[in-house]
Amino acid sequence: MNRRAIGPIIIGLMVIVLLAFLIVPMLVIGGGALLFAGGNGADCGTAGANAVQPGVSTEAANSVPANYLKWFQKVGLQYNVSWTILAGIGKVESDDGRTTLPGVTTGQNGFGAAGPMQIGIEGASTNAWGGTPDHPASEVVDGVATDEDGDGLADVYDPADAIAGAAKYLVAHGVQQNPAAAIFAYNHADWYVQEVLNWASTYASGGFTIADTTQGSDTGLAAAGAAGMQCTQENQLSAFVAPNVIVNNAVNYAEAQLGKPYLWGGTGPSAFDCSGLVMEAYLSAGVNIPRTSQAQWLGLPHVPANQVQNGDLVFFAGSDGTPTSPGHVGLVVGKNLMIEAYAVGTPIRVSSFGTAQSPPGDNMVVGFAQPWPANTPATAPTATPATAPTTAPTTAPTTAT
Repeated sequence: MNRRAIGPIIIGLMVIVLLAFLIVPMLVIGGGALLFAGGNGADCGTAGANAVQPGVSTEAANSVPANYLKWFQKVGLQYNVSWTILAGIGKVESDDGRTTLPGVTTGQNGFGAAGPMQIGIEGASTNAWGGTPDHPASEVVDGVATDEDGDGLADVYDPADAIAGAAKYLVAHGVQQNPAAAIFAYNHADWYVQEVLNWASTYASGGFTIADTTQGSDTGLAAAGAAGMQCTQENQLSAFVAPNVIVNNAVNYAEAQLGKPYLWGGTGPSAFDCSGLVMEAYLSAGVNIPRTSQAQWLGLPHVPANQVQNGDLVFFAGSDGTPTSPGHVGLVVGKNLMIEAYAVGTPIRVSSFGTAQSPPGDNMVVGFAQPWPANTPATAPTATPATAPTTAPTTAPTTAT
């Protein structure tokens, strides 16, 4: 054999061996447990932490003034904020400086906001800008005032300065992690969040979208922040391992409710209370359990703390219960981790339990119970997607959960 041919053969053999090592684990991992593939983590952070700057749609090119478009894009890149969010705010607040309403080019509106991005300079809006509406750039102030165009003035009426100030405000309120909550902080109204996000999506090209996270809820800031947190929560659930197909389907159902509002007596599909959520989750998986947390604790087999599995129910005294008749329940999805419908004003969420850092009431565990039959097989042929039950209780519980 030609010696010059030996080298490539050896290299080829080494590559084959390496590939074998990479492939074998893929073939042998994943025995009896079902891995829960929850959420859409690949889409998380579309408009936030990834700092993706979308292209300019035809609508934006034809309707946003060129000087505004220039600064929206430049500032968005500079501050790690999607330029379309800035453009959405500019559109809703002042039609990019073209409205004749008070406070856009001079003075202030009735709430103390000024400039094309309507940043607070006094009054009800407080002085979020900092200092006077236009002051020397060298002046140190406590606010978002910025001399973006380098003319020596930090001028709230100057489009470049105002857009940069708005970006600083959004960054300070966590826009990279939660765009909707930051927009809500900018103007405390659900309709406002919806408007800004609609324009942001309209202005973006190439299929780039920013999801509305308010979902028509009336819970204000909690609603705006709910689905923003959902990205983190879905990442937490991505490593979930179900002991059987029933649990897999029940948790799939509960995970799909993240961000929906709490409603006393609610059993879905738009709102739930704590026991209504876990009841419907297991009903979607073919298991009937009692309606209230008290009845669930009384009627389901209890599980020692050292034998708890994913899919078990965890109980707490709650605001209207006791250790012997618990008023709150959650669905275990990991060590000291559960999905719960917590209280009015708090969307359905992934939360910790049984730790000093857990939310009030969730740090003191009463006990655990197992909802599924004891003889459920550890494996099943397929894990079918959870669907909402065709029927559900229509009366509110006689005891609060």
